[in-house]
Amino acid sequence: TIKQEFKGIDEHDHLVMSTDLDGRLPAVPLGSTVQIKPYKEIHQYSRNFIISSSSCNYTITSPDGDVQTRSYQWRQSIIFQTCPYDEAGWAGATLTTQQLSVDQIFVMFDANNHLIRYAMSNKIGPIHSSLLEQNPCFSGRHGCDINAVCTPGEGVRFSCECTAGFAGDGRYCHDIDECRETPSVCGPNAVCSNQPGSLRCECSAGFVFASDGKTCVVDHCQRGSHDCDVPQRALCRYTGGSAYICSCLPGFEGNGRGCRDVDECQQQDRCHAEASCSNTQGSFTCQCRPGFHGDGFHCSPTFSEREKTRCEQQRASAVADSDVPFSFRPRPTVGRYVPRCDERGAYEPTQCHQSIGQCWCVDANGQEVPNTRTGPHSSPPLFTPAPIGPTPRPDVQPIAPGAYLLFAQSGKIEHVPLDGYIMRREEAKPLLHVPDRVVIAVAYDCVEKMVYWTDITGPAISKASLTGGDIVPVVTKELQSPEGIAIDHVARLLFWTDSTRDTIEVSKLDGSHRRVLFDTDLVNPRPIVTNPAYGRLYWADWNRDGPKIEMSNMDGTGRVVLVKDNLALPNGLTFDYENQQLCWADAGTRKVECMDPHRQLRRNIVEGIQYPFALVSFGRNLYYTDWRREAVVAVDRHLGKETEEFLPQKRSRLYGITTTATQCPQVYNYCADNGGCSHLCLPRLGGLSCRCPDATDGQCEEKVL
Repeated sequence: TIKQEFKGIDEHDHLVMSTDLDGRLPAVPLGSTVQIKPYKEIHQYSRNFIISSSSCNYTITSPDGDVQTRSYQWRQSIIFQTCPYDEAGWAGATLTTQQLSVDQIFVMFDANNHLIRYAMSNKIGPIHSSLLEQNPCFSGRHGCDINAVCTPGEGVRFSCECTAGFAGDGRYCHDIDECRETPSVCGPNAVCSNQPGSLRCECSAGFVFASDGKTCVVDHCQRGSHDCDVPQRALCRYTGGSAYICSCLPGFEGNGRGCRDVDECQQQDRCHAEASCSNTQGSFTCQCRPGFHGDGFHCSPTFSEREKTRCEQQRASAVADSDVPFSFRPRPTVGRYVPRCDERGAYEPTQCHQSIGQCWCVDANGQEVPNTRTGPHSSPPLFTPAPIGPTPRPDVQPIAPGAYLLFAQSGKIEHVPLDGYIMRREEAKPLLHVPDRVVIAVAYDCVEKMVYWTDITGPAISKASLTGGDIVPVVTKELQSPEGIAIDHVARLLFWTDSTRDTIEVSKLDGSHRRVLFDTDLVNPRPIVTNPAYGRLYWADWNRDGPKIEMSNMDGTGRVVLVKDNLALPNGLTFDYENQQLCWADAGTRKVECMDPHRQLRRNIVEGIQYPFALVSFGRNLYYTDWRREAVVAVDRHLGKETEEFLPQKRSRLYGITTTATQCPQVYNYCADNGGCSHLCLPRLGGLSCRCPDATDGQCEEKVL
């Protein structure tokens, strides 16, 4: 007995149903073939359910040729919900009977993709209907291969012929490997990749397609054989053929082959009237004068300043102890330690005491990190995630070359090169194909240059190298709907959400030492991001009855709700390491917003967007995938408006998105040498925790350091 309950279409356009099977399956010897003879089913249905029954005969042919004939009875109960407002359509309706005639059933196990493929040809109508026999090409009873064309003849005659790119007798067709049969089909400087029924030519590294779309010519920009100035000052842009153009980056001037720094401070109105300007290579900085606060482009008097942070209070106390007359600029007493605060009022990760000539690292609370104090003329082992001092103006800050956008689209992950902040749409192409998979989230490990992704059809978490190679499974068990994924490139950790299990989990990057961090107060967790500099974890739950954005330490402690008001469907989430900003895209409020999680200051970036799914930050821009527009959209955070749109050649829903950084953000690694832990080393604010995986051999010790 089979009972099926259909629950409608989910957010991925998949039909959701639950199926209960009751009974026993007959034993079939390994290697046997099963043929089910044509049969008929009687279906009776009313408003909310359908019942059917049938008796079927089938034959089993064993590998040695022995044939057995067996039979089985089939009973189904299908439950569904009709429209509750269509009372008139069902008023007085009587039980209706229909007959399903099944002519052919096809079942095949796809070992490569671990799928069972099922197809059948049938027709439905009244019990006593008599129809003229159709040509098999029209009825579907022809038996031609799925990669063949059925050509009808007279009466019930027909023929099968394999389509282009396949060979065989038409009833069985196999793919032709054009790359092997014609090795030079793609021409010189190109790589041939066989595809089902076709082939794909891609130019080798350092070459691009010419205008004919077939010939590969040298791309001097990609190969580095150009005569443009160094990448820190100039940009090489390919223009077709073997030609290219050199141009200076913003903040520099020249002909592109020689670029010199522009002193922006010599130009008027660069900074606020109450700010000082400092020129830097390719940029400049603005810093508000004493008595004012702000980013240097907008300065406000101190009396209207927000409430001082702990760092600012400690700094003010040190300055106030000075014996310098009030009319002079306040300075601290000689020999007194004065903490350094960044523009948000937070402790700078590196603190120094000038009088004793020592520096050390501190956590977000200003507490000294053990074993980081150094003597004169040396630096502690900490690389700060953001520049110290005034913030460079974003529109003149050069972006390192070689960055890409990666986004998921159905059964593939595509990449788009970035030229500064501009998407080079004409150079977009698939990074890898994962057929019969629905890829949801993508993440990038900047250390090993690997892309990680989740798919809900496996379900599984997998990875592959940007430079090519095999797909490597990472997590394949005890998953149901993994929809979010994040990487800590410093501690070498993998985090993910499962919206069906309602969990947030962590493991090593290879999937080992798996541990559930949270399995309570979660309904629909999806996006998740990390902040390695502070050992923080952020995620969003798009529970329609109570959406929220939460934060915790990576070891699972310190869980708090950051945002719960004015949220609807927070699908996308990203963290800007440089500016310490948490941003999200909401498909319900149709907004993109950002927040300083340290001071919890929230602001709108853009409103009136369509249906965002995923979000990523890169420099001054935010890029998000949109389901309705089926596009990647760029938003300038500082201008607060959309600046660009990329429409893939194949139009369908886009899912996760991330960027490939050319350099890893460098921060203090609490988990160097695994932090002295036996299994999992999980960072937290100001330290680390040694934790055991859920499945342990008993030789694991948990401790807090």
